[in-house]
Amino acid sequence: MLPTVSKTRSSISTSRPNAMFPQYLRRIVKWQQMDIEYTFWQMLHLCTAPKIVYQHTKYHKQTKNQWARDDPAFVVICSLLLAVATVAYCAAYDHSAAHAVSVVISVLLFHFLLAGILLATCCWFLTNAYLREEAPNTCVVEQRVEWLYAFDVHCNSFFPMFVMLYVIHYFLSPLLVAHGFIPALLSNLLFMVAASYHHYLNFLGYDVLPFLERTTFFLYPIGIVIFLSPILILSGFNPSRYFMNIYFSRTL
Repeated sequence: MLPTVSKTRSSISTSRPNAMFPQYLRRIVKWQQMDIEYTFWQMLHLCTAPKIVYQHTKYHKQTKNQWARDDPAFVVICSLLLAVATVAYCAAYDHSAAHAVSVVISVLLFHFLLAGILLATCCWFLTNAYLREEAPNTCVVEQRVEWLYAFDVHCNSFFPMFVMLYVIHYFLSPLLVAHGFIPALLSNLLFMVAASYHHYLNFLGYDVLPFLERTTFFLYPIGIVIFLSPILILSGFNPSRYFMNIYFSRTL
């Protein structure tokens, strides 16, 4: 059961959501204000050394007085890469241009943005309601998780999963969507690693915040994933065929 937080905390917060969102949204259409090089550096290290990325998050807090990014470059580039990957799948497995457009739009909206907004909102609520440390007295400034930071954590966790389940999966898909035990085994292992790494990065994102406690809560889903994977493998369930059939059932 999640711990509760005292209601006697100060109502003062260091988050500035009202000031952050307008500036963040304005910069989405201004490429010249985006740090593209730093964004690709983050993407690389999220796949190889994610703790370094969150060490830089601490520096960002010290210099900008906010945990969340003020640069939307990561969201924009991740969306573009996701669109390119989805187009590649459509080129290989779809024969209708209209259907391909609907697939690209649905993947961008549901797989990344809407799912990200929902997950970020859930994590934002859980961390602020249950995982903040008890203040030693009521005179200290209250710290809260910014919603935009929760969305950043989602984006950071999503990118390595995108690499595994969209890019690597694309090149292995002729094998993974085949019938038989070996394709089902490899597909389940790939999904297990991707899901586990996603939850691990989610944990790192909140563990770096000094005012949160018991953040190991975000590691619990990894145990569920590891527990379910052998069951799915022995039952013959192939996640690659399942998800590919949702969009490209006529070609599989």
